[in-house]
Amino acid sequence: MMKVAVIGAGVMGSGIALCSIQAGYPTVLFDVNEAAIARGLKYIKEQLEIAVTKGKCSRENAEKSLGLLSSTPDRSTLVADFIIEAVLEQLSIKKELFQFLETINSQETIFATNTSSIPITQIGGSLKHPERLVGVHFFNPAHIMKLVEVIKGVATDPIIAEKAFNWSQSLGKKTVYAADAPGFIVNRVARHYYVESLKALEENVAPLEQIDRLLESSGFKMGPFKLMDLIGVDTNFSVTSSMYQQFHQDPKFRPNRIQQQKVEAGHHGRKTQRGFYTYED
Repeated sequence: MMKVAVIGAGVMGSGIALCSIQAGYPTVLFDVNEAAIARGLKYIKEQLEIAVTKGKCSRENAEKSLGLLSSTPDRSTLVADFIIEAVLEQLSIKKELFQFLETINSQETIFATNTSSIPITQIGGSLKHPERLVGVHFFNPAHIMKLVEVIKGVATDPIIAEKAFNWSQSLGKKTVYAADAPGFIVNRVARHYYVESLKALEENVAPLEQIDRLLESSGFKMGPFKLMDLIGVDTNFSVTSSMYQQFHQDPKFRPNRIQQQKVEAGHHGRKTQRGFYTYED
């Protein structure tokens, strides 16, 4: 069975790891922060327990899945068949990470990035073998949301893209190919869900709680401010900023100062217990 490594133990990385073990793949969860690993493992166990309670998973299968999961804070041990990163949405961090992973993995290893907005071609540009890099973009919460975008960079080997596509489908995901353009498909469209909601808040159209309730009553599973807190206010802001630059500062993608202030204050959402809402453990 193919061994999977997930880099980044936040909500997204932990969700991807959960999907992977539920599909039967031995999976290692990595983060440089051991406290983040502990939170990630706790999250995975909690989600499996919820699945058992709701009758969506048997106790036996939940325990079997957990038996496939390991973790490490040592990136020098990240040798696997399929490696996917879910780290900060910063080009320099992703490039350095994959450059390092190239030096310790075989030429058969598939490298995948869960970037929300950075073109795959840019990330792979500094690699010796950019043909091994493919975009595999999940959506939060990764173990619940069915859609996954697979993105080929200019240099991506079509066979690598197909293998990534098949891996995603083996997780039970609705998988689609997307062009290597800023924001791909969903984030290009969905960015306005956040941008316009923040603008409405800034212009005192309505309190954020009311905006969330209104959009949830209109059929959205989660209001924009609750969703930003789940994703990470800092992560969401980074994606918006990235797309703003990549679209040559098109005003419709302009980052909002309210969100920027949240990031600067360290109010990053659920992971810091404070974002647009306040949370308790």
